[in-house]
Amino acid sequence: GDSWGILTFLCAALCNLPALPALNCTEEPGAGQNIQKTYDLTRYLEHQLRTLAGTYLNYLGPPFNEPDFNPPRLAHAERVPSATVDLDLWRGLTDNARLAANYRAYSRLLCYLRALDGQTGTAELRHRLGHFCSSLQGLVLSIAGVMSSLGYPLPVGPSAPPGAPGAPNDFLKKMDDFWLLKELQTWLWRSAKDFNRLKKKVPPAVVTLRLETRGF
Repeated sequence: GDSWGILTFLCAALCNLPALPALNCTEEPGAGQNIQKTYDLTRYLEHQLRTLAGTYLNYLGPPFNEPDFNPPRLAHAERVPSATVDLDLWRGLTDNARLAANYRAYSRLLCYLRALDGQTGTAELRHRLGHFCSSLQGLVLSIAGVMSSLGYPLPVGPSAPPGAPGAPNDFLKKMDDFWLLKELQTWLWRSAKDFNRLKKKVPPAVVTLRLETRGF
């Protein structure tokens, strides 16, 4: 009947349609996603360091593990990059300058931590230090990824700390270790704030539509 003829016509028409472009929605990882991951890693390292610092200070013993111990920073400890910069001055820097400062600082701090890993006497503490060093290495690489995605060049120059004689006695060596952990805590606290502000400025992802031609 007429209905069968109409159905046959429609089937023939569909079979002879030209290839149609198909929309494919893809999400490209961008600077926003890299910033979010770096922020999350920074907060994770903050949490990890709280446990590590307590364990390591107990390993150093008194007075370093006493809660009210707050010694002046010695000139010898100045080799460790300091985070004690005026907050208004720090916020006045460009995003590029802050990222570069974070990248340089964590690269150097990582070298000092790896040296601690080889000197520590207990197996448990060496394991925790090794795990923390791996996480901190991930943060350095993550910051490099953020800089690359924003179009910023990586800082030039050696990432390892310059060669310098060790502390002349055991107490000053422990003081160096104490300041290393203290500066790490401050750097991570400030970096978390940096990346939290930065992620609010950069969208988390870029969604693009691609046309794909498919034949039958």
